[in-house]
Amino acid sequence: MHQDFGYMEEGRLGRPYNLRLLKRLARYAAPYSGTVLGCLMLALSLTLLDLSLPYLSKVAIDEFILSSWYRLNLSGLEQEDRELFLQKYGYLIEKSGSGSHTELISNSNIKKIDPADLRGYREKGVIMDRHLYKVFMDDDGTDAGFHTRLNPAEAGDGYMAVPVEEINRLDSTDIKAIREGDFRGLALIGIVLLVLVILSFWGGYWEEYLLEYIGQNIMQDIRNDLFRRIQARAVGFFEENPVGRLVTRVTNDIENLNEMFKSVLVTVFKDIFIFAGVLIILLYINWRLALASFIILPFIFVFTFLFSSLMREAFREIREKVAKLNVFQQERFSGMRIIQLFAGEDHQMRSFSDLNHENFLAGMRQIKLFAVFVPVMELFSSFTIALIIWHGGGKVIGDQLSLGSLVAFISYIQMFFKPIRDISEKYNIMQLAMASTERIFESMDSGREEHDSETPAPPSALKGRIEFRDVSFSYVKGVPVLRDISFEIKPGEMVAIVGATGAGKTTIAGLIERFYSPDRGSILLDGIDIRAIPRETIRSGIGLVMQDVFIFSGTIRENISLGRDYLAEQDIIDAVRDANASRFIEKFPDGLNHSLSEGGSTLSGGERQLLSFARALASRPGILILDEATSSVDPETERYIQDAILGMTRTRTTLVIAHRLSTIRKADRIIVMHRGKIYEQGAHEELMTKGGIYYKLNRFREYSESAA
Repeated sequence: MHQDFGYMEEGRLGRPYNLRLLKRLARYAAPYSGTVLGCLMLALSLTLLDLSLPYLSKVAIDEFILSSWYRLNLSGLEQEDRELFLQKYGYLIEKSGSGSHTELISNSNIKKIDPADLRGYREKGVIMDRHLYKVFMDDDGTDAGFHTRLNPAEAGDGYMAVPVEEINRLDSTDIKAIREGDFRGLALIGIVLLVLVILSFWGGYWEEYLLEYIGQNIMQDIRNDLFRRIQARAVGFFEENPVGRLVTRVTNDIENLNEMFKSVLVTVFKDIFIFAGVLIILLYINWRLALASFIILPFIFVFTFLFSSLMREAFREIREKVAKLNVFQQERFSGMRIIQLFAGEDHQMRSFSDLNHENFLAGMRQIKLFAVFVPVMELFSSFTIALIIWHGGGKVIGDQLSLGSLVAFISYIQMFFKPIRDISEKYNIMQLAMASTERIFESMDSGREEHDSETPAPPSALKGRIEFRDVSFSYVKGVPVLRDISFEIKPGEMVAIVGATGAGKTTIAGLIERFYSPDRGSILLDGIDIRAIPRETIRSGIGLVMQDVFIFSGTIRENISLGRDYLAEQDIIDAVRDANASRFIEKFPDGLNHSLSEGGSTLSGGERQLLSFARALASRPGILILDEATSSVDPETERYIQDAILGMTRTRTTLVIAHRLSTIRKADRIIVMHRGKIYEQGAHEELMTKGGIYYKLNRFREYSESAA
């Protein structure tokens, strides 16, 4: 059995191949493009909200908590130097009054002056070192209350610039009155922050909901498409692909796609927005400190790239181990009777334990990588914050950076590392999803899909004439199973095909049902090439009873109808009667509504076979094919089946494939096959008289029965 244990072929996961996969995925996402665009816009809005929170903290600290001012004395500068100062920094100055050469500059604005210029201006006495606070007077400009107790350093229109130490000498009541505007500003900042947090909460809710909505819908569409395409495959596809692998494609692999849509499709753009936004804001606040903090970036990118490579290998190994476990479990659960029959539980347990331990070790290797990645990223983050505190703190002490800017810097750096971690993790999710995507599309594209003719010519009603003309067929190229087979079955005729195992008997039934297509030659049904007849017409007009009967979980009625809604209740009742299945169905209190487990484990082999007869007869087929239908039943059930066969063959064309020659003695004609060819044809007595292969088969059976 071919087992798909590998994660994916090395080298397939290149950029061009990924782009082709993404283009195919885009077709499934196209119906939801409006919702995806809405998610992107919502993600961008949430990013702006997140980026605004630390900046509001900076504004609160610099503009209201530490709202001090510095006095400027531009009169001490030469005319040329004064004009140069005003040209470069005039927009930062607040005028103190008309005609005055003394102005004020806020604590936050002074940090925007180039440090080299700031040092020179302070040495020349242009910028005073003394911290001032603006105290606003009454609307009429008169002093009142505490104003009379202050010694202003500068006065302007409606305010006084008072040294901070003068303010600190006042009692708390006066300070609250003086800084009433700052308290109002802080209250306003607090309200804005509360509103932004509420908006962020609801935005996050709708973002998560829409992402899940998109992912679940795309997953549903892909799963439906994949299941539809798998159903349309020729029978050989299911013989080459283990059930466990196909189930994994329809469930686990598609679930991995949902994780990509939910965690990567939009949120990766949000992480990029945050990353770019933090870079821009840091450079805007203080580009020198920003560049100093970016020293660590090359180390982060190298480490992240190394981690992503190691995680890709870890994910590949995990997928390999999980695939082994799935195939192992599917095979063992299906063959549990054989395992218990030969007391192989201990051996299977040891094998499973070894595979499970390999899966455990692969999972632990992945966990160890994450256990290293997260602390190292935290170490980088802590180192960067320490660098900012050391370098930025010195600038705060030297009045080259405001305290609010330093606090905002620390907040933005912490925000800066989150998208780096997320993008690295999402890269691995992307790798896993791409591997699953490749597997899904390979399952969609692999295997031969049986298509109906573009110009179908279905017969008006199946009369039952079957003709093979020089038909050759092989499952494996170069190993023929049928060689130039030609025969004809007339309407209403009962024909039996016998031969040793491997002679090609069951293959003939598969070709008639269009499970396979002949390599050479043609098969005609009522004179029409079978390839020109729609498969639905063929399979509704031909009843096939096989040796291996599969019973689905559900009621007996559901197992007979198999979703054929056109069947009436009377059709099912008649089919049960004609198949002699009513004798065991009547034993159940709820009759046709009796529930069966998967495989029909509560039924005997003969009862399952009778149920398969009823299933085949329910649609009143014009042709009936019995493929070893009595080879594994007891003599009593075989008698019931033979009685049913006699009743069924009176009104329809019947093809019987049998090992038990006693079941076909009454056939109108017997075709004897050997090594893919027809060696003899005729009635039972005629073939016995010839003394050929059929005669030998009968003598061998009689000898076996007498020896038994």
